[in-house]
Parts: sequence; C-alpha cells; structure tokens
Amino acid sequence: MYTEVFERLSFKEAIERVLSKNKKDIEAALDLSASGRPLDFENYLSLISPEADTYLEEMAEFSLSWTRKRFGKTVSLYMPLYLSNECRSSCVYCGFSFENKIPRKTLNEEEIHAEAKAVRAKGIRHILLLTGEDYSKTSVSYLVSAIGILKGYFDSISVEIYPMEKENYEILIQSGTEGLAVYQETYDPETYALYHLRGMKKNMRYRLEAPDRGGMAGFRRIGIGALLGLSNPYGEMFRLGEHAEYLSKKYWRTTIQISLPRMRPAEGEFDRTIPVKDREYVRFLFALRLFLPDAGLVQSTRETQKLRNHLAGMPITHMSVESRTDPGGYSGGRELKQFEIEDSRSVSEIVEMLRSKGLDPVRKDFDPAFLGEPRSALPKA
Repeated sequence: MYTEVFERLSFKEAIERVLSKNKKDIEAALDLSASGRPLDFENYLSLISPEADTYLEEMAEFSLSWTRKRFGKTVSLYMPLYLSNECRSSCVYCGFSFENKIPRKTLNEEEIHAEAKAVRAKGIRHILLLTGEDYSKTSVSYLVSAIGILKGYFDSISVEIYPMEKENYEILIQSGTEGLAVYQETYDPETYALYHLRGMKKNMRYRLEAPDRGGMAGFRRIGIGALLGLSNPYGEMFRLGEHAEYLSKKYWRTTIQISLPRMRPAEGEFDRTIPVKDREYVRFLFALRLFLPDAGLVQSTRETQKLRNHLAGMPITHMSVESRTDPGGYSGGRELKQFEIEDSRSVSEIVEMLRSKGLDPVRKDFDPAFLGEPRSALPKA
C-alpha cells in the first residue's frame, strides 16, 4: 500500500526536501529533459521548488515536446454527471458538506435517463459519475443500477465516489465502469484532520489506500489529485508526485491520471485558502509532465477560459467541458452545485477552441469492443 511509502517521512520533511533545491539542481533536471529522458523524483522536486520559477519557458518547451510524443495532438473531453449531492461527511470547504443547509437530491432512474440523453446529445461519450458520501442513498446497488442505465448511452464511464473496499470496486468494474478517481484533497495529516470533521471521509488512511484497492480490483485507469489551497503546495506536490509514481509502477497495466484542482468558492464560509497563483500552478503541471510523461493530466472547469486555452495540449491531455455540479443539472435541474465553475463554454465552443490551436478534440477515447466486450444497446427514448 502507498501508506507504507507515505509514512517514511512527515509532511514538514517533504516541504523541506522541496525547498532545499537550488539552481544547480534545477539546471541538472532541465539538462535531463533536454536529452529526451524523463525526470527522476529528485529532479521533479527541483522543478516544483520556487527556485525554478525563472525557468518556466524552458519547462513549457519540454512539456510540449513530451505531450506530443506521448499523446500527439489529442485532448480528450468528458463531462461530469452528478448522481447525488447527499452527504454524511463534514468537509468545511465543500458545498455538499453535511452541515450546509442546501436542497438535497439523488437522481431516480427516470432522471438518470434524462441526464444521459442531455449529455449524449452534446456528442460526449465519456462521463465521470459523482456522488456525495452517503453510503445508504448511493449504495453499491444504486450505483450498479445507474451504471447499467448509463452504459447504454456512453462508451466510457468513470466514477468519483466515496472510497470502497476492493470487492465493491470489482462489482462496479463488472457492471461497466472502467475508471476511478479518488482525490486525496490534502496529503497533510494535520490539515486533513482540521477540515474533515465527521463521516467516513474523516478516515484519512482509508481514503489514501483507495487507489491501491482500485488498482488491485483492476480499473483500466485511476485518477488522483490534491485540492490546492488547503495546505502548503510544496508538500502537496511532493506527495502527489510520489503517489502517482508509486501507482504507475505497482499497477503498470493501469493508466494513471492526475488532476490539480484549486479551491473555488462554495456553499459555506470557508475562507482559509492558501492561494496558488497561476504561474506556480502552471509550473507544477509542467513538472508533472516532465516527471511522468505517460500520465494523463486532467483539468476541470474550475480554471479560467484563458488558462485552459493556454494549457490545452501543453501539458493538459484531458478536459471537462460544459460542467454542471448539481444533480439533474443538464436536463433542467435546480441549482444544487458543489462549487463555482469558471469556464462555462459549451462543448462546441471548446471543440472550436481546440481545433483553432491545431489540436484534435476526442469525445470518445475508449470502447468496450477494444477489450472484446459487447456494446450495450442504446435504451429507447
């Protein structure tokens, strides 16, 4: 389990490792990139250090080169589909937190069909299913039923839900799910305890081991991430790189994806964000690409149009589009959103932007037939 690696040093020690890097270390890392070789972990730490700020242009050049080598000019598009905003956990920064007095909703079968039709009509064939952390309202059997409906509309289904046991992940895979996303939120134990006050999400270790359980279950792709703004960004990036490298080596048949969401306004009164400015955020992404050239780098609509335009294809390879963070949002639901979004452009507008940059937008990057599995028949309208 990754927890064995995680426990070898403290979060404070991780920060100190990053801040100890100097100009000589950074230039050695860039020389390695210039030779066409991926970075090792120490090189990666050099490039996420604040001392690397003046080398951003070189990092951008090498990042673009690696992205083209591994992904060509493709950018895969997906849409998040919220099944429920009901939650039994208290996370002080989240709009779905148990204490927040917002309308709660879990989609029924008819509403799931309506959402699926609305999303499919936009041409998207890859969806990410999301729920809050309510084990009873969105039980395994509920999820299996929802996936059974949705796989008739979509070629690729991933889930971002509460952590599960390996056996339950296996059930979801058998039902038609091929991807899992588990964002740790923060890798800082002190901060984690401060911001997660009740519910299963309070158990940091159980969440930290969820990608391992997903890897053992056999997901085709696993996504991890840290929510930048909760704790020291250098410690978060140390842990995120360490975690991604561990997963890519141990579960080598699984594609690893990484996301760097930044804090956005949400329901509640959370105001303790540690800002990560655009320039630093971009450097972190470039460092990840140079360190893990085969990893998919995912960007959500939390970020601005301008930044998403700039980073698409360099180093971002996967983008969410036309996102609604409320259950039923695509088919006319009420405003029950988890957080504010910055990029509200339509699928067609994103596709046009990507093509104007010479990139190839991909609305379908997987088909069950690739694995010899039959396609499900599309449900009748």
